[in-house]
Amino acid sequence: MAFAEPNDGGGSPPSRPSVPEPERHFWVPLLAVCAGYFMVILDVTVINVAVPVIGRDLATSLTGIQWITDGYTLVFAGFLLTGGALGDRLGNRRVFCWGVAVFTASSAACALAPDAPFLVTARLLEGLGAALIVPGSLALLQQAYPEPAERSRAFGLWGSMAGIAASAGPLLGGLLVSTVGWRWVFLINLPVGAACLLLSLRHVARSPRRADRPLDWPAQCAVVATVALLTAALNEAGRRGWTDPAVLAGVGLAGAAAAAFLVRERLARSPVLPLRLLRSRALSGGAVMGLLFNFGFYGMVFTASLEFQHQRGYTALGTGLALFPAVAMTMFASVLSGRLSRRTGDRPLVVAGMLLAALGLAGWAAAGAEPAYPLLVAPMMAAGFGTSFALTGSTATVMGAAPASYSGAASALFNTARQIGSATGVALGGSLLATATHYTTGLRISMTVGALAYLTAAVLAWLCVPARPRGK
Repeated sequence: MAFAEPNDGGGSPPSRPSVPEPERHFWVPLLAVCAGYFMVILDVTVINVAVPVIGRDLATSLTGIQWITDGYTLVFAGFLLTGGALGDRLGNRRVFCWGVAVFTASSAACALAPDAPFLVTARLLEGLGAALIVPGSLALLQQAYPEPAERSRAFGLWGSMAGIAASAGPLLGGLLVSTVGWRWVFLINLPVGAACLLLSLRHVARSPRRADRPLDWPAQCAVVATVALLTAALNEAGRRGWTDPAVLAGVGLAGAAAAAFLVRERLARSPVLPLRLLRSRALSGGAVMGLLFNFGFYGMVFTASLEFQHQRGYTALGTGLALFPAVAMTMFASVLSGRLSRRTGDRPLVVAGMLLAALGLAGWAAAGAEPAYPLLVAPMMAAGFGTSFALTGSTATVMGAAPASYSGAASALFNTARQIGSATGVALGGSLLATATHYTTGLRISMTVGALAYLTAAVLAWLCVPARPRGK
């Protein structure tokens, strides 16, 4: 299938998309974009409860099981900036649709996998499709909703997809595995992907192409190497420990690749991400905030999942239900944040959200060694609400700081930082649980570290997020 876009000769985007009036309905473009993003984030977490069954069914080793989960994350995180650069050059709608098509087809391949090597290969392709979807999703929302109030609502609902998908993944995965089998973990993507593709082609405005901007392949390779090496090192740190030579070597090589990327960007005539953009407090600070709150939230979900299953004996389905308080707050918080931002601006909402999430994780840490489950409901609700409440303003801050011609790259930078934060939170949480003298001690230390990350993000938000309401 070809997703053709008109070539405007590399000029500026039209001041108003040439879309028929019925297609400007608020919900239809939003539904299309959010459906693609939901699939991507869901696949990060829904697989966790399915891999033990997959390993037994396909008779694979522990290494094979690790690649089923980690291979997707590595490719997804590593190619996000490449996906953003392709969207800016070829048109964000075109690249987004390519990503949905690749993701949907590879999900079908995963569901039909006869053995572990086939499944791992299909998961790698899924990760590539995800890397094409995510950067374009924010750029398309920025294009579809030029009015600040509508854009805040759209970004809020987009952000809520991450929390809902991340927290609902274990619940949905457990339900599917225990009823219709693990292959349905992938088959559910087919109708969602087909609907997303159809809605995007019919109701999302075509994006401008900037054919005059060449792809800087050396810089792209440096980015892929940086993120892949760092993500791999962080994943291994959770199993091997932070002082393992392989982990230290991975971190060192990732640093060298990052330095090579910066040198290349300084010398390139058409950089992937101009270094002058990183001098913007809003853009660079917003990316660091994304890293910190993903660190806190995904670290909490990971360690809480282990606590409920390993220490309290909950089933996979029971664990998903136990995490539901965090999920239930995300949609409400995002909608509320989007509505309030037009009156208050983003800064007070982001700061308040980070402080509330910090209070939630600190409350869990202070609840005692083996607190009753009802005592954990309020901390989980606070973490879910606060993270989602702050995500809307953080997203708007990053996207508003970048020129339209680099919207895909800005989105990719923000989401790459968030993926690194997620990987770091999971790796550190696993390491603390494994090395602490007692399991509950490691859990409480992990929650305390997450609370400190949220507090740091609150300080950054006060310094970096614009105070004036957008559009005023």
